[in-house]
Amino acid sequence: MTNRLTLPDAPQTDATGKMFAPSAARNCDDICDVVAHHAPTQGRALEIASGTGQHITALAARLPNLTWQPTDVDATRRASQAAYRAEAALNSFLPPAHLDALTAGWSADLQGQDLILTVNLLHLIPEGAARTLIAEAAAALAPGGIFILYGPFLRDGETTSDGDAAFHASLQSQDPDIGYKDDWDVIDWLQSQFLDLVQVLEMPANNLAFVARKP
Repeated sequence: MTNRLTLPDAPQTDATGKMFAPSAARNCDDICDVVAHHAPTQGRALEIASGTGQHITALAARLPNLTWQPTDVDATRRASQAAYRAEAALNSFLPPAHLDALTAGWSADLQGQDLILTVNLLHLIPEGAARTLIAEAAAALAPGGIFILYGPFLRDGETTSDGDAAFHASLQSQDPDIGYKDDWDVIDWLQSQFLDLVQVLEMPANNLAFVARKP
């Protein structure tokens, strides 16, 4: 779905198929810090919609005791992830897999995840798809598993900057069903899937990170 949207900061692709998004480079260290703080010491880690592959490459290098599975619905992005994986040459970094995380039922094939991460996706999909993603992620988690959602969100129904207001409006002009989700709604969706809210973190550039745990 995101391929049909006009988004700022579009990634550039080099001759190897590796994509580079400046925004991913800017937020990479902050995301890695949050994940490193909450991640288990070992186990299986799944990134939903890994995009260019920049985040999961950095995470696989920083947390090599976890086995990292990149995914994406888009073949071009999976090719970029594969190019990053080849360059990194890390045993804990698995080949990218096709995953449409907005479709019900995918958790059946991905049971027992100790960590699930998704970055900058919820504002690009409709509410129903976001709720499906959260439900399937909750079902895929192992007991004690951690789910981390990162991205831009409304606070009590409001954007927090002129830039966020403009981006939210731009998204809704392209598709009225998408745009920033409200922070309290996201908490409700997590808790409706029997996940325990661990922390909601204010992140740079007006983003939030939601951290939840499966009992």
